[in-house]
Amino acid sequence: MKKKSRLTAVILLAAMLLTACGKNPSEVGVEYLQNGDYKNAIEQFQTAIDKNKNVGDAYRGMGMAKWEQKDYKGALKAFKNAVKNGAFEDGTLYNLMGCCSLELDKASDAVDYFKKAQEDENNSADLTQEISYNLIAAYEQSGDYDNAKTQLKAYVDKYPDDEKAQKDYDFWSTR
Repeated sequence: MKKKSRLTAVILLAAMLLTACGKNPSEVGVEYLQNGDYKNAIEQFQTAIDKNKNVGDAYRGMGMAKWEQKDYKGALKAFKNAVKNGAFEDGTLYNLMGCCSLELDKASDAVDYFKKAQEDENNSADLTQEISYNLIAAYEQSGDYDNAKTQLKAYVDKYPDDEKAQKDYDFWSTR
């Protein structure tokens, strides 16, 4: 009876160890991401991609880790791969893609991403405001000052408490 108990204990221990080792790399990557360990997060997301597990979400996580490291080119590439691999497309994802594009001096791409971000009806009020402001910046960076002014006017009408935007509007109104 003792041998059977030991064997059962060994099998249970092995099963527990295998289960722990078999944790989804994307989940581990998210834990690293939440703890600010971006290097290890990227490694875990890459492992998930290599194992073909939640590939779209793994690319999205990788993009977020690269964004936090200010690797905007790498982040944008990861976000594009996320979309290609079926990641959930929402306002947050497209807003980040637009922000990466702005950082990379690709303002016309940023405009397109911010417009796409605005299409998500589930955006929070804060995200909606952020996207609207980012779109103004993208128009301005692209040299499309007419659209920038039009969007800025609509923005200050909707968000009159944004003092910075109001100052920007006052400046642009004199031009």
